Amino acid sequence: MKHTIPFILSLFLFLLSIQLIPSHAFDSIFSFGDSYTDTGNLNVLAKKLKSSPVPSDNLPYGQTFFRRPSHRFSDGRLIVDFFAEEFGLPYLKPYLGKNGSFRQGANFAVEGATALDPTFFKEHNLTSYEDPLSTSLSSQLQWFKELKPSLCQTTKECRDYFSRSLFIVGHIEGRDYVLVPSSKLPMMVSYAEKIIRIIAGIIKELLDQGAQTVVVPGNMPTGCLPAKLDVFDLYAYDKSSYDPKTGCIERYNTLSRHHNYLLLKAVKELRVNYPQAKIIYADFYEPVLNFVRFPQRYGFISKPLVVCCGKGGKYNYSLIETCSSPNVTVCKNPSTYLNWDGLSLTEAAYRYIANSWLKGPYADPPIVDAHKN
Repeated sequence: MKHTIPFILSLFLFLLSIQLIPSHAFDSIFSFGDSYTDTGNLNVLAKKLKSSPVPSDNLPYGQTFFRRPSHRFSDGRLIVDFFAEEFGLPYLKPYLGKNGSFRQGANFAVEGATALDPTFFKEHNLTSYEDPLSTSLSSQLQWFKELKPSLCQTTKECRDYFSRSLFIVGHIEGRDYVLVPSSKLPMMVSYAEKIIRIIAGIIKELLDQGAQTVVVPGNMPTGCLPAKLDVFDLYAYDKSSYDPKTGCIERYNTLSRHHNYLLLKAVKELRVNYPQAKIIYADFYEPVLNFVRFPQRYGFISKPLVVCCGKGGKYNYSLIETCSSPNVTVCKNPSTYLNWDGLSLTEAAYRYIANSWLKGPYADPPIVDAHKN
């Protein structure tokens, strides 16, 4: 009996330790997207091309968590950083930095990237925007293919490896819409399906490579971006264009909802064709809109459209003097602000969104639950 008790106790502790090991762990994370996910690729490209300095190369970017410029367009961590923490993985390195091993994941996202190829905008006379860096979603997929031989060799080895990886495809399409002037938004409604086909095509390629868990973020309410609001106020002001409950530009938010409807439809179709995979639709729209509607409920200031790092005007934003410019001021407590620099969100906002995607209610299904099943 004396020997039985220690044995039972040891067995109990062993079983308990098994329960404490996360059953939802991933071995690696691979991310595609724009500034909402970029952890340094734009900075690498800018240095290679010897172009003008990137704002996130300087403080106050990174001040809240990293205490130094972290090449992230926020005061601290991004959603993908909170994912890495959740699964016990290192923060994602920018792929273009080509620095060390990418066995535990890589970040292909670039600030300013679009789903559509930039030539599309010029050909259809939508904007004068040019992308000399070639950072669109198709380019990011090509970078992934270039990296793949260093991660696995045979088809079976790759499928096994990628089945234990978390893939994030987006947020990226927001830039496609933000670039376009309000007068040309009706044209973008018809192009939304083309954007969705590109995103769905990328997801399909990743699934064919062996991906089993893919997070697909929708579009945020772009009509609530202070940078967009500031320009709209100056050049296209019309009181009826604003949502009286939020102060956001309704026509942009309508387009975001239309995009998300089409994206969710595409996700459901992919689920039918790839029943073994977990394809997770992550709602970016509702949490951000709730921040704007009920800011104090989430610990934000009562004027959620006001920028933390900016200068002047109704939204504390200037297109000429942006965050990290010499005369721009920073709010005392970024955790009480929704928007960081006019386009990007604060770490506090990203933390909430990340948790709502990991554990619900703004992901279908929640990431943690998806990998358990």
